[in-house]
Amino acid sequence: QVQLVDSGGGLVQAGASLRLSCAASGRTFSTYKMGWFRQAPAKEREFVAAITRSGITTHYADSVKGRFTISRNNAQNTVYLQMNSLKPEDTAVYYCAADYSSGYALSDRASGYTYWGQGTQVTVSS
Repeated sequence: QVQLVDSGGGLVQAGASLRLSCAASGRTFSTYKMGWFRQAPAKEREFVAAITRSGITTHYADSVKGRFTISRNNAQNTVYLQMNSLKPEDTAVYYCAADYSSGYALSDRASGYTYWGQGTQVTVSS
């Protein structure tokens, strides 16, 4: 079992930056792959980024590639999402998630993740 707590969301103008954090407790943080997803009103939850257990390999949705950076600090049991050059279409509730599956492949499907944070709202005004 692992508990995830998302934080760092807020209201910003287009072009601004935000850094989201996800603090984990419970099972050893370094044993699971991590991801960020987002869900806008009336839309399905969509993949944003994922990172391997070591933090060496990352994977991004095309819509955020070059603007967002996922990272993790296993000593502090935290995963981050640095979001730069924010756009109004980035407005959504952002969720971190933990993937316990074996292997090194990073999933971009919500069904591939077992545990979820409560979400943090990001609103980007034009």
